[in-house]
Amino acid sequence: MTDAAAHATTDIRLLLVDDQALVRMGFRMLLEAEPGIRVVGEAANGTDALRLAEDLRPDVVLMDVRMPGLDGIATTRALLERSPQSRVIILTTFDLDEYAFGGLRSGASGFLVKDTRPEELLAAVRAVAGGEAAISGRVTRRMLELFGDRLPATDPPVHDALAALTPREREILTAIGEGLSNGEIAERFFVAESTVKTHVGRVLQKLDLRDRVQAVIFVYERGLVG
Repeated sequence: MTDAAAHATTDIRLLLVDDQALVRMGFRMLLEAEPGIRVVGEAANGTDALRLAEDLRPDVVLMDVRMPGLDGIATTRALLERSPQSRVIILTTFDLDEYAFGGLRSGASGFLVKDTRPEELLAAVRAVAGGEAAISGRVTRRMLELFGDRLPATDPPVHDALAALTPREREILTAIGEGLSNGEIAERFFVAESTVKTHVGRVLQKLDLRDRVQAVIFVYERGLVG
């Protein structure tokens, strides 16, 4: 196998979905300048995104949340039903706050704001392609502000799965729901970041959660933060 062929087999195949051509152009320029990432297609609406996803089988889809016809949430849900091997990162702005929780529940593996720094976006693409989740702490904290008054006012409901967690794992789960990164959790509890990663992995396994995004949803739905 030639070096070029070997490189191609390891590239992250990425599909851009945004109704604004200039936005797609900007993302393409950023992403294609990064080794190991290859933009395999672009779509200006949800219908085209579904067709291209079936044809191209991208590893990661960068999905705008507001588009004509199918919005990013409905498109994400349908895309993952048809192409479950793909992972979706939803991109939005804070003036679309009402989409935040719906975006996560649609099955997206990441949720970032459009003014995220380039290095954070690239890191998110790599993390999601590797089977992890990428949710901006800013988005999670903003969700707390938006949905906090909708969380249960009484004590958190008892859930059998929570009983399997150790006290420290329960603390880690709550910290995830607060939007803290592994580094921030490590600082809070005065432990190594590698230790936090181990705890997070155990929490996800014990609660039968796919990734960090599902952990955030779990926390919100059970009123464990607020």
